[in-house]
Amino acid sequence: QLQASGGGLVQAGASLRVSCAASGRTTVTMGWFRQAPGKEREFVAAISWIGNGIAYADSVKGRFKISRDNAQNTVYLQMNSLKPEDTAVYYCVADHTTGWNLARAMKQQTYTSWGQGTQVTVSS
Repeated sequence: QLQASGGGLVQAGASLRVSCAASGRTTVTMGWFRQAPGKEREFVAAISWIGNGIAYADSVKGRFKISRDNAQNTVYLQMNSLKPEDTAVYYCVADHTTGWNLARAMKQQTYTSWGQGTQVTVSS
């Protein structure tokens, strides 16, 4: 089970951190997807179990940072220099069985666990 938190309403240029706490099954690769109104869900970022594998969507590279604390079974997404186009529902995801693979980490079908989503709204 994945429980996301930390979303909210901020102005453009601000920062926000969303968190996702996992319970139950061991999580291997964890990550974030997002879905804006009227758009398809898209990959944002992913991180391997020990953090040596990380992937970002081109649209967030240099602004967002994903990290995890395995002792707390939690993954974080630090979002800086937010833009109105970052407005979306952010979903935490987890894969429980497979090691790190960059291509797989960016695909929705890799992940068997999905959180409920947290809304991030960036005003201009």
